[in-house]
Amino acid sequence: MTKVIGSEGAKEAPMLKLLGEAVREDLRAFVVNAGMEALRTLLEAERTEICGPRYEHQGGRRAYRSGHAPGELVLGGRKVQVSRPRARGLDGKEEHLPSWKRFAEEDPLEERALKQMLLGVSTRRYEDSLEALGPGVESRGTSKSAVSRRFVSMTKAQMDTWLGADLSAIDLSVLMIDGVHIDDRVLLVALGIDADGEKHVLGIREGATENSGSCKELLADLRERGLPVDRTTLVVIDGSKALAKAIREVFGARALIQRCQVHKARNILDELPDHMRTSVRAALRDAYRSSDIIRSKKLLQNLARRLREHHPGAAASLEEGLDETLTVLRLGLPGNLTRVLSNTNAIENLIGSVRRLGRRVRRWRDGKMILRWTVAAAHDASKRFRRVAGAKIAMSKLVLKLRALDNPNAVAQQVVAA
Repeated sequence: MTKVIGSEGAKEAPMLKLLGEAVREDLRAFVVNAGMEALRTLLEAERTEICGPRYEHQGGRRAYRSGHAPGELVLGGRKVQVSRPRARGLDGKEEHLPSWKRFAEEDPLEERALKQMLLGVSTRRYEDSLEALGPGVESRGTSKSAVSRRFVSMTKAQMDTWLGADLSAIDLSVLMIDGVHIDDRVLLVALGIDADGEKHVLGIREGATENSGSCKELLADLRERGLPVDRTTLVVIDGSKALAKAIREVFGARALIQRCQVHKARNILDELPDHMRTSVRAALRDAYRSSDIIRSKKLLQNLARRLREHHPGAAASLEEGLDETLTVLRLGLPGNLTRVLSNTNAIENLIGSVRRLGRRVRRWRDGKMILRWTVAAAHDASKRFRRVAGAKIAMSKLVLKLRALDNPNAVAQQVVAA
């Protein structure tokens, strides 16, 4: 049986839609107005507690009512105007209502502005991204300049806190360093992995991995903030000679340097014609995925020998730092951890977040602005960090290997005792 919908039925769906939208708007306004009324009731109750009931004589009162004054509190990402009840003590000084003082001290506006900027909302569209408060509620603090000021204030405080944080409590096992290009600047980013497989952003500094001085300044800053440099640490880098030099100057013999295999393969392939890249990429993959250090090194040496005559640049790139591309493999770690620590992909994911946020900025004013945005992006990305896969067992084996290099006799005794 076919149901025929007449003209009235055809209008029913659009009418229901409009009714639903009106209900949602009314509900939002109701919730906001109910909350404002509850706040007014709470404040008045606190004033009554201080001053006593209205229109009643109270001999021992310690304060008296003093009308109302305009005030502002934060609601829904903006400042709303609230009529604040006032009370004065017998000495004439104003008595502060506990709830008002508490609400006024909380300032989630800066955090809200930071979150909106990180989500890609421009300062011009900030107000459009907020829920409407409904009629009768006056607000401010959503202009482009106001939001921009809050974002600058929040990111500056965040930068000062992060770049000066104490690192001594981090049981560091792995240090990764890489650079990110933003506008015409390069920023060095240091990521740490502790003994439990947790990741930590350790530091960010303007400079370049090709600049030994900038790299050394970053490492020196980490050391001054408590980063341990007196025990063996695995340091994973992109392959820069200057960065490797800076690491050795700061860590000395305590640095186990692992050159990123992904960067190394990219540098080699860049030296080759297109028709050779597929086969050489496969040869590099076979060598790096081998679990046998002797076989892996032999495969790389054979590849370098084949390339040397017709493509000396590619051969030289392969041979430069060849042993340091196999450092992790030489430790004999579980396969999943070997793959994670043989490249800088862990820090590349962090840098990707920085790049995505940086693309939203149309004009960079100066280096401080770039640094503030980078720190904000890194802090936001760190909230989504995951532990290294299989960290509980795999990282314990790495720590044992590293401590064995610090004190072979002590670790050997522990193994025998176990």
